[in-house]
Amino acid sequence: MPSVALSDRTLKSLSVPTSGQITFWDEGLSGFGIRVSQGGTKSFVVVYGPNRTRRTIGRYPTVSLKQARDKAKELLAEFTLGLDAKRSITWSTARDQFLTDCERKNKPNTVVYYRKRLDAHFKFGQRNLADISKQDVLHRIRGIKTSASEQHHAFVAARTLFNWAIREDLLASSPLQGVKGFKPAQARERVLNDQELRSVWSEAKRAPYPYGPIVQVLILTGLRRNEAANLQWGFLDEVEGTISLPAELTKNGRALTIPIGALFEDALTGLPRINSYLFPSSHAAGTVFNGWGKAKSRFDANLEDVAPYTLHDLRRTFATTHAKIGTPIHVTEKLLNHVSGTISGVAAIYNRHTYLEEMKVAVTSYEAHLGRLFDS
Repeated sequence: MPSVALSDRTLKSLSVPTSGQITFWDEGLSGFGIRVSQGGTKSFVVVYGPNRTRRTIGRYPTVSLKQARDKAKELLAEFTLGLDAKRSITWSTARDQFLTDCERKNKPNTVVYYRKRLDAHFKFGQRNLADISKQDVLHRIRGIKTSASEQHHAFVAARTLFNWAIREDLLASSPLQGVKGFKPAQARERVLNDQELRSVWSEAKRAPYPYGPIVQVLILTGLRRNEAANLQWGFLDEVEGTISLPAELTKNGRALTIPIGALFEDALTGLPRINSYLFPSSHAAGTVFNGWGKAKSRFDANLEDVAPYTLHDLRRTFATTHAKIGTPIHVTEKLLNHVSGTISGVAAIYNRHTYLEEMKVAVTSYEAHLGRLFDS
């Protein structure tokens, strides 16, 4: 759209379109202009807000340029003042409204994804949303030491909330505007060899509670670290020889029941029963262990023959070992609680077999293999 310095002189000389209409925007007042139709009618207009709301002020020359410009300034001021009042919202309130909106529009897993990162990494409390700066956000993201992947996820969660706030007219602009973000972790292929796995297992048996037993559980079950940390004594079924995780604790939102073997039971022998959790936090009641960075650094300091690895590499090693001993891939996927593998799509809808007996056979073979490996 063309822009001109609107004056009584230029208003009289504006060209008339051969069809439709054209708007000439005033160079001196953003959002204010005059719309000229093919019949020669000229109407003052003002546009404001993220949705480009358009208001017609009146026709020229019935309404003079000065009157129209004054009215446009008044409307723009009213909008800005009303918007500023609406934008007086705290981070905590915005976070609650954002998650409520997500619950209406997104899958439960997505809501969990956002809530987990916002609550863990962005404790801005009652600070005004508009007062949170780019450096405030980036400082907290850079302070995440668990993994580059978690930094990426935290950035995505914060960026999504700020963009939502703009759409809701709660924020004029995002503090993360123009920030390229944190590069997500590349797909990893690290699998521990037999000697490395033996060393990690030996150190896990020596390492103090709770980190040592958690590493044992990860090796024996292939669980994700947060799934292991959130295990409760009530999830164990000693009669059936299984452990179950409710859907809200798993990454894909699907409940998981897997068999446990003798090595798993031995790993739990002697664990203190402090509360309902196997691995509760020592810092806050009702929470679970979360000191991954320091604990792993102390643990790895004693592993001279093990190349750098992540706890998730133990899950990949678990799957690879099952392939090595001949566990059918669909059974391994059941143990890992994967939903996008050999049993997916229509097959996943109609195949409701639990594969519990097949998983018991696989766990028995897996623990027998580990027993031979660890005793060698």
